[in-house]
Amino acid sequence: MNKFAERLKELRVEKQVGQVELATAINVSKGTISLWENELREPKLSNLIALATFFNVTIDFLAGLEN
Repeated sequence: MNKFAERLKELRVEKQVGQVELATAINVSKGTISLWENELREPKLSNLIALATFFNVTIDFLAGLEN
């Protein structure tokens, strides 16, 4: 599993947020979250920013560039 997909799922589960709730919060579809977590698509920069803001982490953390 790539670091982004792994970290996204870990953060979502850790914060007890479902795919639908996360999708609504960052204005994407539930299917988009699923595609990201299953490594079938990668997010746009604007989505990475939204995810980092939602989870209060850096984009570098989401991308697996820092711990």
